[in-house]
Amino acid sequence: LPRSLHIDEPTPHVDWSTGAVELLGEHTCWPEVDRPRRAGVSAFGVSGTNAHVIVEQAPEVVEAEAEGVVLPAVPWVVSGAGEVAVRAQVERLRGFADRNPDLDLVDVGWSLAVGR
Repeated sequence: LPRSLHIDEPTPHVDWSTGAVELLGEHTCWPEVDRPRRAGVSAFGVSGTNAHVIVEQAPEVVEAEAEGVVLPAVPWVVSGAGEVAVRAQVERLRGFADRNPDLDLVDVGWSLAVGR
């Protein structure tokens, strides 16, 4: 957690003696606890604009195995500088797929979407 910025002294309008509320005088590790970790962030603008947010640790995501999942359709994205170029790219892709019948359709779709 970053240290608190632009603070000469804590506000007297907060009871700093109760709870676990504190200003950070230096960068601090966010300790592991037996509940989701939380931090409050406040920003005060010169024009009087104030922004306050409470940040909470996201729950741990457990991804399910995707093996054996059959997708009904896998898009293969193609691009080109005009209709003729797009059609030519589709024909090259069709020829590649015909010559390689064991292609993983999902892998090809992924590669076309993020690799060009």
